Amino acid sequence: MTSPHLTPEQRRALELLASSQHGINAEQLVRGYGVSRRALARLVGGGLAAVERIVMMAEGKAVEVVRLRITAAGRRRSKFRAP
Repeated sequence: MTSPHLTPEQRRALELLASSQHGINAEQLVRGYGVSRRALARLVGGGLAAVERIVMMAEGKAVEVVRLRITAAGRRRSKFRAP
């Protein structure tokens, strides 16, 4: 990351990611939890979170789902260590 310190928003996002074994849908983080796309981009850019793109079929159409997962580096920066 460009800054050694995490913002409260970034720390909260990391804690949410750390609490999810399979990662969290990016739109859920943005719309459901109010995490900004910028904060997520900084976590990914800093190597604290990783992006996984999955293409699924919904009503006969291909839909891209973006999930974020915490990385080992992100887990070290987060207070929340489980699962």
